[in-house]
Amino acid sequence: MPYLLIIVAYSAAQIALGVWVSRRLRGSSDFFVAGRALGPGLLFATFLAANIGAGSTIGATGLGYRDGLAAVWWVGSAGLGSLVLALWVGPRIRRIAAEHDLKTVGDFLEWRYDRRVRAAIAALLWMGTIAILGGQLIGIAWILNVVIGVPKFAGSLLGAIVVTIYFAAGGLKSSAVVNVVQLSVKIAGFAVALPLVLARVGGLDGIRAALPDPAAWNVWRHGESGWIYVAMLAPNFIVSPGLIQKVYGARDDRTVRIGVGLNAVALLIYAAMPVLLGMSARVLHPDLPARELALPYLFMHDLPFWVGALGLAAVFSAEVSAADAVLFMLATSLSQDLYKRFVNPAADDRTVLRVARTASVCGGAAAVLVALLSKTIVDALSLFYVLVGVSLFVPVLAGLWSRRARASDALAAIAGGVVTAVAAQLWNGGQPIGAFTPAMCGLAAAALAFVAAAMVLSNGATRGEPVV
Repeated sequence: MPYLLIIVAYSAAQIALGVWVSRRLRGSSDFFVAGRALGPGLLFATFLAANIGAGSTIGATGLGYRDGLAAVWWVGSAGLGSLVLALWVGPRIRRIAAEHDLKTVGDFLEWRYDRRVRAAIAALLWMGTIAILGGQLIGIAWILNVVIGVPKFAGSLLGAIVVTIYFAAGGLKSSAVVNVVQLSVKIAGFAVALPLVLARVGGLDGIRAALPDPAAWNVWRHGESGWIYVAMLAPNFIVSPGLIQKVYGARDDRTVRIGVGLNAVALLIYAAMPVLLGMSARVLHPDLPARELALPYLFMHDLPFWVGALGLAAVFSAEVSAADAVLFMLATSLSQDLYKRFVNPAADDRTVLRVARTASVCGGAAAVLVALLSKTIVDALSLFYVLVGVSLFVPVLAGLWSRRARASDALAAIAGGVVTAVAAQLWNGGQPIGAFTPAMCGLAAAALAFVAAAMVLSNGATRGEPVV
C-alpha cells in the first residue's frame, strides 16, 4: 500500500504540473513546437526523458536477464542514432522548419515532395506509433501488477489516463517541463539502485561466478540480442517524428547540437545500467515467471523501502515520459498532417488544437488494446521501430541532402521498405534471415527502390517520355 500511495501521489503531481503549464499555452505553435523557444537544457531533458522509456528500463532489464551483456545494444543503438541526429540531421531539418514554419515531419515531407508522401507516412505513423504507446503501457502495467497486483488491463488503463491528461493539456510545452521532473527522478532512482544491487550480488565478480557461461558476457551477440539492434533501432532515433518535432522546438542549431548530443552521450553511458540490473536479477531471482518482471522485483524485494520506492517512481517516470512523446506523434500526425491538410484546410487554431487533444484520447484508448494483445514490451516496440525506420529513413535523408529526389522516388522507397520488412517478418517469424533482420531487409529494399525509381524516371525524361 505505501508504494501505491507514492505512485498515485507522484502521478497526481505530474498531472497538476502539466495542467498548470498549459495555462500559458498561446495556440498551436506552443502545443506543437513549444514556440520554437526550447534551450539546450529543456531540449536535453525532453529528449532523454522520451528515450528512456519502457523499452530502455523494464524491456532492457528483461533482455539483460535473458541474454546478458549483449543487451547493451538495445539502448546503445539509441545513443548512436541520437549522435547522428545531433550532429547532422537535426540542425539541418530544424533550420528548414524554422524558415518555412513547419510543425510536423509531414509538413517537411510535403514541402520537400508532395501531399501523397505526407499522407502515406501519416497513415503508417498511426499504425506504428500506437504499437510503441502500447509498449509503454505494458511497462506501467507491470509496475502496478508487481506493486499491488493490479491486473494488466487496469494498469494499462491507469497509465493511459495519467499521460493523456497532462499531455493533452499543453502538448510539447507542458511535456518539456514535466519531463525535467521525470528525468530527475529517473537519474536519482537508477544512480542509487545500481550500486546497492551490485553490492547485494557481490559486484561484477559475483555475477560472473553465478553466471559462468561465456555467452552471457559476449557483448556482440547472445540469444536474440546484439549488434543487430543497430539496424532495427538506430534509424528510428534519427528520423522518428516525435524526436524530430522536438528538434523543431529548439531555438537554434547550437541548441540541437548540445541538447540532443548530451542526450546521446547520456544514453551511451546509461546503456549498461539496465543490463547489469537484469543480470543481477538473474542471480537473485533465477526463476521469474516473465523476464520483464526483473526490474520491479529488484525494487520490491532486494532494496530498502525508500530506494525501492524511488526506483519504482523512476521506472514509472520512464514509461510515462516516453508515452507522452508517442502521444505527441499521434496528436500532431492526425490533427496537422491529416485533418488540417486533407479534411478541413480552413480549420482555425482552436479547432486544430481540439482535434489534437481528441487524437490523444483516441490514441491512448487504442494503445490500451495493443497492450492487452502484446505479450512483451519488446514485441510491441519492435513493430513500431521497423515500420518507422523503413518508411521514413530514406525519404527524410534524401529530402535533406538530394536536390533531385522526387515524390515518386520517396513513395517507391516507402512501399519497397514496408512491403519487404513485413514479408521478412512473416517469412521467419520476425527472426533474422541469415544475418539479416526484417529491419535490415526493409532498409536495403527502401534504398534500392528509391534508386531504381530515380533511374527509371531519369531515363524516361532523357527519352522525352512524360515524368509524373
